[in-house]
Amino acid sequence: MSANNTQFFSKIGLIAATVGSAVGLGNIWRFPAEAQAGGGAAFLILYILCVVALGIPVMLAEFSLGRAGRTDAIGSFSAVSPKHRGWRYVGGLSVVTAFLISIFYMVVAGWTLEYLFESLTGGLYSGVSSASTSEAFASKMDTYISGGWRPMVFTVFMVLINLAILLGGVTKGIERLSNILMPLLFVILLAFCIVSLTLPKAGEGLVYFFHPDFSKVTPSVILSALGQAFFSLSLGMGILITYSSYYPPETRLVRTAGTVSFLSILVAVMMGIIIFPAVMSFGLADHGVAGTTLVFSTLPEVFVRLPLTGLWSSLFFLLLAIAALTSTVSIVEVVIRCVQDRLGMSRKAACYWVMIPVLVLSGICSVSMGMFNFLDFLTAEILLPVAAMGVCVFVGWIAPKSLLSNQLTNDGSIRSRVIGLCLFIIRYVAPGLIFLVLITPLL
Repeated sequence: MSANNTQFFSKIGLIAATVGSAVGLGNIWRFPAEAQAGGGAAFLILYILCVVALGIPVMLAEFSLGRAGRTDAIGSFSAVSPKHRGWRYVGGLSVVTAFLISIFYMVVAGWTLEYLFESLTGGLYSGVSSASTSEAFASKMDTYISGGWRPMVFTVFMVLINLAILLGGVTKGIERLSNILMPLLFVILLAFCIVSLTLPKAGEGLVYFFHPDFSKVTPSVILSALGQAFFSLSLGMGILITYSSYYPPETRLVRTAGTVSFLSILVAVMMGIIIFPAVMSFGLADHGVAGTTLVFSTLPEVFVRLPLTGLWSSLFFLLLAIAALTSTVSIVEVVIRCVQDRLGMSRKAACYWVMIPVLVLSGICSVSMGMFNFLDFLTAEILLPVAAMGVCVFVGWIAPKSLLSNQLTNDGSIRSRVIGLCLFIIRYVAPGLIFLVLITPLL
């Protein structure tokens, strides 16, 4: 089956694949640190508002563009509006962004594999005394992440896992993976929620997470919540344009966007329930941890204080590895689909043409934190907002006026009451707010 007529086989697989692309590392790795810095529930409220009021309309714009175009992220712009072929460069920007993100995401995914391996073998907790756990795990994190060839080995291994899945294609590779891993991810999340709620100071942790501290809300926190919404929903990466090109014509886009957004928010809330009671129970609230440190340094400090340390540690880093895998597969698929459609390659050839450069560059990135930080900043702070803003302007002003209404109503076969509101947000609200996200780090 060619790239042009490939479709997801089932509705469940469609949702699982799209949720897998959206949830991924965005809400499991990134959200807890953002919530901690942004006032707990105050940040959560802002995040939910951004997802509902802005994320869903922009998601529907990408869904509409992808399903109408029925091709890669570049070709969809030309297919929808042949008279405005210059806008295909917005799609090209999305593809380039996805490729660059895949390079350092493979590194983070490699870290998750290394921590899973060290949890299973007990190496993560060897030589750790209860009197110096914070320093010990911080030292181990520095060793694992910056330890010469070690991060490169696990990064290469993650790239090879991605290659094996992507060679299976959309239905036998991506959809089958999502059908297995996404239910497993939610089962592990639920198990950790139950364990976290039984901890001594679980109530204090829940109060911290669910009681909003609006004193911490600043303009930068609001923009961070908007950025988190776009990041966790995979907007601007070309993923949703590419995946929606695989949607059957009868797929209800509004319902799909609502389901994906709800599950993305649910994962964020579950991660808060897991982390903050544990942090409060073991007196780690004042450690000032954030970002990768929160996941890779502080959580092992929690697990070492629990019975069956190796079990809970292994399960958590399995969870993180699953999130990393669903993220990396969806990001690389954007580039593979583009190579297939632009260069007329077979699926197998396109996979190798894309994954060999990713293998080389991610291997280099794994031993160069300067490269890692540069790619993280370039994509998250500049390229993603520009690409997302380009999609909004194109769908709102350039594409045929019937595009959004036809796609959201399945060519008039169903009713949709949100078309006018979505179009207003896509045209007027989203581009302005995305522009603020874009220029704030540069000021």
